[in-house]
Amino acid sequence: MKQVILVRKDLKLSKGKLAAQVSHASVETLLKSEKDYVKKWRAEGMKKTVLGVADQKELIDFKNKAEDAGLVVALITDAGRTELNPGTTTCVGIGPDKEEKIDKVTGELRLL
Repeated sequence: MKQVILVRKDLKLSKGKLAAQVSHASVETLLKSEKDYVKKWRAEGMKKTVLGVADQKELIDFKNKAEDAGLVVALITDAGRTELNPGTTTCVGIGPDKEEKIDKVTGELRLL
């Protein structure tokens, strides 16, 4: 079991902003996930991987692929109170789910 967060590299987020956006994606997908998957994921150490995508188009493409694969997905947009304009799409959370299922969608991406 694992969870994956996809982050747009073109935004060049500060470390703090990046951490906040990744946290939003992790929590949002967790809240949408089946309780049995969450329980199993927690028991296995809550593995998370943060991967980079080039831009918003690529982010949306991977979001759609994940949804088509039946994965829990959360699209995160920023409120615009600090570094970004309101409504800027920053990242996508996927899972937790079976590692093999997520890797079929995101396996070609590199760590951020």
